[in-house]
Amino acid sequence: MDKRKVIAAYRRGFINVRECAQILGIDIGQISGLINDPYLIADPQTLRSSQSVNG
Repeated sequence: MDKRKVIAAYRRGFINVRECAQILGIDIGQISGLINDPYLIADPQTLRSSQSVNG
């Protein structure tokens, strides 16, 4: 599963931090680094539409 989608689900309140870490397969102590990662903050749909297509 896409990390951005899991983190977005956490931010929207669909899952808690423990469930988020479990889905991503990481220790709960490592989750804060991912949650605060600026690349993972962006909406996956926005990233997809802004990426250039290079052969």
